[in-house]
Amino acid sequence: MIDTGNPDAPRYPVFSRAQDEVPTGLTPSQTVGPYVHIGLHPGWEDAWQAAPEGTGAVEITLIAYDGGGTPIADAMFETWQADAAGHLGDSDPRGPQPVSPAGFRHLARAFAGDDGFTTIRTVKPGALPGQAPHINVGVFARGTLDRLFTRIYFPEDTDAHGADPVLAQVSEADRHRLIAARTDAGYRVEIRVQDAGSGETPFFTL
Repeated sequence: MIDTGNPDAPRYPVFSRAQDEVPTGLTPSQTVGPYVHIGLHPGWEDAWQAAPEGTGAVEITLIAYDGGGTPIADAMFETWQADAAGHLGDSDPRGPQPVSPAGFRHLARAFAGDDGFTTIRTVKPGALPGQAPHINVGVFARGTLDRLFTRIYFPEDTDAHGADPVLAQVSEADRHRLIAARTDAGYRVEIRVQDAGSGETPFFTL
């Protein structure tokens, strides 16, 4: 306690050892968020910023719901994916590949708006070897201790879904929760971080 009657009293505890000598341990988990828009530059919500009109860019609308079925207005979504040719650029385990289309970047990051919705502009990913076309998604939201990882698959790739090794880990009754719905501009994905009566989105451990 600070001795307010003594202006010379130290305002913080005084330790007899240097901080480098104090034993350390694991930092406990803390809740993620709420967020402010620090470090997110305009345009990060577009994985293909310079996409000309009519060149195959698609919009993926995302919304996350909490356990009560309420949209999470301060959620942040991060997506990473293969390009249209099914390559991962410089990080591709098959070796660096030219990006297709030119100017595409594999990462996008966006905050939800006040209504819980956000839209990411990207391209439909090509298939990686042995996997159906998909987009990896990380979800940050208030009340969560760790980032949540899930995937987006596409409704037109039904034949490829049956051979996808990651989708095979999800119960058949829950697989539809990872498949996006078609919209006029692209796709819509609803992510439910807890079972709100309509089923929780399957999440994965990396």
